[in-house]
Amino acid sequence: MGRVRVMDETRARQLLSDERVRVVSALSDVTSDALDDRAAEQDTGDIADPASSLTDESADDQVGELLRQRLAALDRAEERLAAGTYGRSVRSGRPIPDERLEADPAAELTVDEAG
Repeated sequence: MGRVRVMDETRARQLLSDERVRVVSALSDVTSDALDDRAAEQDTGDIADPASSLTDESADDQVGELLRQRLAALDRAEERLAAGTYGRSVRSGRPIPDERLEADPAAELTVDEAG
């Protein structure tokens, strides 16, 4: 059986960096939206349905939490890259195909293991 190629370190770093920029930007947007929603709730001149702003706040909080989890996953991927284990399943050690890493640079498992 031949040796399985693991993604080039330079490409992996670029993918992780690009994804971090995207997630940090999205988190900044969500945080700003959440502050706007909370400020609108405090605006006594608005007769809008108060449940609507609470729903918006809850959605912002949930999206923000998912984005923070994504940043943590990127941190773990960068740690694996530094340790020389990036591109391998954290469960089995099997290689994660480059196509999967291109789609999700923080992937920790193969498609079969994640499914």
